[in-house]
Amino acid sequence: MTGSAWRSDADVLIVGGGAAGGAAAFHLASAGHRVVVLERDPSPRVKPCGGGMAASVQQWFPFPLTPAVEEVINRVDFSWCLEDPVVANLPGSAPFWIVRRERLDQLLLEQAQAQGAELLQGWSVKELERKNERWLVRSDDGQECVGRAVVIADGSNSPWPARFGLGPSSLHTARTTSVRLQGRGALQPGSARFEFGLVHHGFAWAFPIGDGVNVGVGTFIGRQDTDSEAILKQLLPDLGFAADAGLRQQASLRVWNGHQRLHGEAILAVGDAASLCDPFLAEGLRPALMSGCEAATHLDGWLRGENRDLSGYSAGMRRRWGDSMAWGRRIAQVFYRFPKVGYQLGIKRPTAPQRIAQILSGEMGYGDIAQRVIRRLMLQRG
Repeated sequence: MTGSAWRSDADVLIVGGGAAGGAAAFHLASAGHRVVVLERDPSPRVKPCGGGMAASVQQWFPFPLTPAVEEVINRVDFSWCLEDPVVANLPGSAPFWIVRRERLDQLLLEQAQAQGAELLQGWSVKELERKNERWLVRSDDGQECVGRAVVIADGSNSPWPARFGLGPSSLHTARTTSVRLQGRGALQPGSARFEFGLVHHGFAWAFPIGDGVNVGVGTFIGRQDTDSEAILKQLLPDLGFAADAGLRQQASLRVWNGHQRLHGEAILAVGDAASLCDPFLAEGLRPALMSGCEAATHLDGWLRGENRDLSGYSAGMRRRWGDSMAWGRRIAQVFYRFPKVGYQLGIKRPTAPQRIAQILSGEMGYGDIAQRVIRRLMLQRG
């Protein structure tokens, strides 16, 4: 549905109804603020997202996220050029979920609406400007909304962060090709797969989702001109599927690229629009949800007159996410340039399963392991 020609009563306008926008909308509406979510798509769509998410994100929400969870992962299988396998059994209660992305987004928006947030679908933002201490947002078809603050949550293709000086001035992007497949093929229940040798400067993954599998190919450094189709022709049969099977989607992800300001005057960027994606493992859902929740906390304080500005949001995301990603980027730069060495020294070591589990669960950051890993890789190259 679309909204009326003018609405002037919003405390916060959220541009984008994905995971980050939905998280912010829920917490802001729960705090009693008037929230309007402006979502471009008129209905939920299949998104090119692997759906991997640390189960620890549940602590940020008072309602269960399990309706969106398709699989609980307790084992991760690694391979190099479809051989040299390594199995990591995740210790304790499995810390890694696979969610159907469109279902997670819908769940968050439904919970936000239950708290009083308003959702306007089919609302494509054409103009965004600061006017008389308010933000004016205008759609492609001439509709307008006004709010005291704006949250930019419309993903990696958003034009608005650059327009308002939010996030890195120099974008670092990862290129991904995703395939949604019917049936499980050779993938075992409760297991995920990572393949490192086939992809130059990146890796491939296979995550179970419902009665199907999400397969992806991603490149993270260099020219990123990988022939994804050639890789899939080798990988899919190894997973038990026809080489040409599945629905293919291309995407470009903005990955973390240095400590940057994520706030402006009554405006914040969250999720992929803020370039928060993990530069090593391409984890995007945890920082999306984290940033949505963090944005809501600081906007709540600002709207109540407790904070002079929104600088606490940028500082909070640096502390909670950016400091670890600074090390993650350094690991990625070394690992993906010398991937075979990285596989031998970073994946096949006896302590790797525990470290993998702790990173996937959010219990450990890259800073906890980075210096040892980088030193080991550089010494081996030397």
